[in-house]
Amino acid sequence: MRKPTIKDVAAQAEVSLKTVSRVVNDETGVHARTRERVQQAIARLGYLPDPSARSLRTAQSYAIGLLYDNPNPYYVIAMQSGVLSVCRESGYGLQIHPCDSSSPNLANEIVELVQHARLAGIVLAPPMSERQPLVDALVEAGVRLVRIVSAATDPQGGSACVYVDDRDAAYEITQHLIQLGHARIGFLWGGKSHGSSWERHKGYEDALRDYGIAVDPDLVVEGDYAFDDGFRGARRLLGLPQPPTAIFGSNDEIAAGVLAAARSGGLNVPYDLSIAGFEDSPFSKQSWPPLTTAKQATEEIARHAARRLLDEIREQPVQTRNEGFSPELVVRGSTAPPRPKV
Repeated sequence: MRKPTIKDVAAQAEVSLKTVSRVVNDETGVHARTRERVQQAIARLGYLPDPSARSLRTAQSYAIGLLYDNPNPYYVIAMQSGVLSVCRESGYGLQIHPCDSSSPNLANEIVELVQHARLAGIVLAPPMSERQPLVDALVEAGVRLVRIVSAATDPQGGSACVYVDDRDAAYEITQHLIQLGHARIGFLWGGKSHGSSWERHKGYEDALRDYGIAVDPDLVVEGDYAFDDGFRGARRLLGLPQPPTAIFGSNDEIAAGVLAAARSGGLNVPYDLSIAGFEDSPFSKQSWPPLTTAKQATEEIARHAARRLLDEIREQPVQTRNEGFSPELVVRGSTAPPRPKV
């Protein structure tokens, strides 16, 4: 028979994974009736918690971790700055740890890191934060964590998170291009392992459909959140018999690659080709022309995640379960109406 897991206990007791973890670790802040219901579910199922879950609570720790796997250095730097500022305010140390999100033993690797470095908890960045089996395994092992995820609405349930509405922001960018008069709008994906890539693509498609523009698969190119992917993707789109008059890159680094490809082809941006990015990174301000983009407050998002994690560690009451952010459209010189057809 399959060994019962913490998810089975949570389902049987009709509580969250975090509540089960608190009962297992004999923590305060759980209502007596809820605690009894969880204990009864544990007894019925014969659930045996991982001993490492208790070892993570044996001594007070004043350090947290930031775990990430993202090729975009500007995103990572902003995340580090946000979490570090909260750690400095609160007297906590910070361990920054890059991960290989494709590792088959990632859960064990993270648990070992938390134990070895005696981390009180972790801020888990995308794409790892969006993999529910990994999150469940970490919670079951007693790791306190707060996730940063891409979601149009509060994911609710499970572990605490800070969520970003990438879909609505991508919709606004695409709508901006449509309202300028563009009907052939290319889209360059970020890495498909990131929930943000799917959400941004969904926003792009939704805007096209709402304005009665057919979604053309030839105008959509897969890639990663990298300059080179933006350059290659743009060259492919601009080589079509009917090239797009505008290209939306899933982040500013991709959009900067599109700008380089347009210039190498002798195109005038924005009059021959409009370009939009996402995130409002230094790329968007330092390019010429500066990029239309969606301003994502990555540093502030990271600060909120770190504060929420420290509240969890200190077992302080939290008024709202999860916090949401909505990136804002920033219109700059890289977008304009398409040239009239001669």
